[in-house]
Amino acid sequence: MTLQELHKKDVINIRTGENLGRPDDLTFRPQDALVQGLVLRGRPRLFGLLGKGEDLCVDWSQIVTIGADTVLVELPGACQAPEGTLFQLKTAVVGRPEKA
Repeated sequence: MTLQELHKKDVINIRTGENLGRPDDLTFRPQDALVQGLVLRGRPRLFGLLGKGEDLCVDWSQIVTIGADTVLVELPGACQAPEGTLFQLKTAVVGRPEKA
């Protein structure tokens, strides 16, 4: 599988069902050139006018399977949204308890 083929697959967190995006890059171990993980660039906020979110690095050990259309990963805990984002504001209005 090439990086170009991998870039077309969605990365899904199996704990939350969240689509994390698509892999943009790979990380390698310099000693023997083994793949260490995937890098997903941060998503643009408000069409890029408010910058972008943080990059996400997924370790190779967190990858459950690579399928025809998706890469399933198991990340510990739920992904936290940056402070002041629309997600946190909606959560506060609905009344769900925020995780510390």
